[in-house]
Amino acid sequence: MSRTLLNLIANQVRPAFVQTAAVCLRDGPAGREVLLVRTMRLGQWVLPKGWPMKGKSLAEAAAIEAWEEAGVRGSVSENPIGAFTYTKIKKSGLPVSCRAQIFRLDVQRISDSYPEARKRKRKWFPIAEAAEIVRDPEVRDLLKSL
Repeated sequence: MSRTLLNLIANQVRPAFVQTAAVCLRDGPAGREVLLVRTMRLGQWVLPKGWPMKGKSLAEAAAIEAWEEAGVRGSVSENPIGAFTYTKIKKSGLPVSCRAQIFRLDVQRISDSYPEARKRKRKWFPIAEAAEIVRDPEVRDLLKSL
């Protein structure tokens, strides 16, 4: 099924589900860098993201996702700096539209031992390079604006 058809189906079935994402930043040897993780299904480079968590703000949930998927901790902004919409294929095969609010996380600690270390690859990229490799145009535009 084409991505366009999946997007049409996802958008007509129900409104977008809310998700949360973290743009994880640090000062690297050649300037500001952003941390991306590979998706488990298609191996694409993306921001760490996930579902809202009971009793947590979206910003707190974004910070938890950054820890679980990328092994980083730091200071997270309480206000979103952007958002993006994408189509997620549920385990049932049903495509659903998701709208992820993006929160800035200034990384202070990096660990090699974290919950999804064996499931996901992570990598630091100069911001301009990250903007070229992410597929989502809204994320690309956000990265270019940093």
